[in-house]
Amino acid sequence: MKYPRNLLGYGQNTPKVSWPNSSKIAIQFVINYEEGGENCLLHGDPASEAFLSEIVGAEQWIGKRHFNMESIYEYGARRGFWRLHDFFIKEKIPITVYGVATALARSPIQVSAMLKANWEIASHGYKWIEYKNFSKKKERNFIQKAIKLHTAATGSKPSGWYLGRCTENTVSLVSELGCFEYISDAYNDDLPYWIKSKKHSQLIIPYTLDANDMRFATTQGFNSWSQFYDYLKGTFDILYNEGKQGNPKMMSIGLHCRLAGRPGRIKAIQEFVKYVKNHKEVWFAKRIEIADHWKKHHPYIPSKLSPYEMSKKEFIKIFGNVFEHSSWVAEKTYLRGVNPSMENADALHRFMCLEFRLSSNSEKLKVLKSHPDLALGKVKKFNKLTVSSKTEQKNAGLTSLTEKEQIDFNQLNIDYQKKFNHPFIIAVKGKTRSQILRQFKTRLNNSRQEEFNTACNEVEKIAGFRIQEIFNS
Repeated sequence: MKYPRNLLGYGQNTPKVSWPNSSKIAIQFVINYEEGGENCLLHGDPASEAFLSEIVGAEQWIGKRHFNMESIYEYGARRGFWRLHDFFIKEKIPITVYGVATALARSPIQVSAMLKANWEIASHGYKWIEYKNFSKKKERNFIQKAIKLHTAATGSKPSGWYLGRCTENTVSLVSELGCFEYISDAYNDDLPYWIKSKKHSQLIIPYTLDANDMRFATTQGFNSWSQFYDYLKGTFDILYNEGKQGNPKMMSIGLHCRLAGRPGRIKAIQEFVKYVKNHKEVWFAKRIEIADHWKKHHPYIPSKLSPYEMSKKEFIKIFGNVFEHSSWVAEKTYLRGVNPSMENADALHRFMCLEFRLSSNSEKLKVLKSHPDLALGKVKKFNKLTVSSKTEQKNAGLTSLTEKEQIDFNQLNIDYQKKFNHPFIIAVKGKTRSQILRQFKTRLNNSRQEEFNTACNEVEKIAGFRIQEIFNS
């Protein structure tokens, strides 16, 4: 079983980002242009729109036009768009528009203004509707229709994609087309990142639903411009300070013509821009500019080892002996859900340790007994070890003992087995044989439970070293 979600991301290994002009933060404003693309009987839809309007909690009117809802959306096209347009032109801030294809087609003058301002117009899908119940075939058809109509309405194909009300298949379907510089149907990071699709690599530039005026139209959202401003200011302050500490990030801000375009709300944007412009080293960018920068400075680097892309058979073949002669640990790890974060050796190690820890004491004991005695004097026994065990013991000098050392180890092995009923286990990497011998003698004084726990911990350490060596090789 594979678990496609990546819950690790960059983790503690955030890339060293260097935005243009040593900027501490990249700020990206999006204007969602959806007016004329929403659910409406005039558009051939079965019901009216009910999403993101002044009528919070509105319900669709099946088979009827909702004149009030239509009028609210019209405000965005008739007035809200121009208020936002004029402000950003005056402040010389570049904009990315998420344009719904059918909305763009119905608003040629607004599209002309976007192009004249040199704004980026990314695709926001074919229609501004809910796609959750679409089949893959139907969604693929709508994606192709969106590209075709978008190209006709704007004069060029979109370089970026954001559907918003997407399905579990949206990102993979769009990526398979191979014609988008970036996809933004994700909210899971403050930086762009790469994914691997079936055919090629795909850049993801995450979007936002929190620094977004949509919260004026949702429960537990913003009630006044000052609340929106405070939220934007707080977000900026944190990200800007992270940039000053050497970890620059990206801040996305989502706006809608019918929401932020209202006079009582645009003040939040005006005050925020004024505040930000009092800071040095801030990069206002279009999303396509961020994509171009990321591709140049952080290009896709194929993983040398990707457990997520392996079949069950391949996974067990490579990681089956991480826990000595106990391939069931690798099998259970795979069945629990191999996921993209396992391209990190430490992450995979911890996932495998989870299965080991969840096993019964009798199963753990079998793993302990699968490990060899240390410093085996007889070649026949030594040859039965896994390749990893042979290498580990050899590197620790346990295959070239003096006669006295060999006698000491042999006796300790006998005494230890007699007391604990399993071999003495220690992660020998980085230890000298005298250190190993000293710990051997000390641990003989442990109780059975203490030593069982200690041996299990050492098994996990050994597994960690082995996984790291596999990744490194």
